[in-house]
Amino acid sequence: MTKPEKILYTAKTHVTGGREGAARSSDGRLDVKLSLPGGPGNGTNPEQLFAAGWSACFIGAMTQVAAARKIVLPKDVSIDAEVDLGTVGGGFLLRARLIVSLPGVEPEIAREIIDGAHQTCPYSKAIRGNIDATVDLA
Repeated sequence: MTKPEKILYTAKTHVTGGREGAARSSDGRLDVKLSLPGGPGNGTNPEQLFAAGWSACFIGAMTQVAAARKIVLPKDVSIDAEVDLGTVGGGFLLRARLIVSLPGVEPEIAREIIDGAHQTCPYSKAIRGNIDATVDLA
């Protein structure tokens, strides 16, 4: 396991009640109710939070990759994320997909940016080899 040279940020949360509870960050910026995926309740779930976090991080990674190549990403860059919660062999698993929209960027250049971001995004690194994950161009 690679040790970081420098810690840039540490997220701290407190969760109670599991999938039917609540999550709050130490700085109060995150304060959400949790509900079972597809079930009753008005809270979010870990799969939605992961989809949002990976997408936001991935856009940041694309911005860095593009800047290194002297390319400005379009302001309307977006990602549609899908995170599946499934079962296998009596246990659970995740499967995830990002569908990236880079309007006005040539497909070949967009693919280079996406591939570069997938190599540098911390979320992509964390899941690589652990879950079935794909990143496609819309």
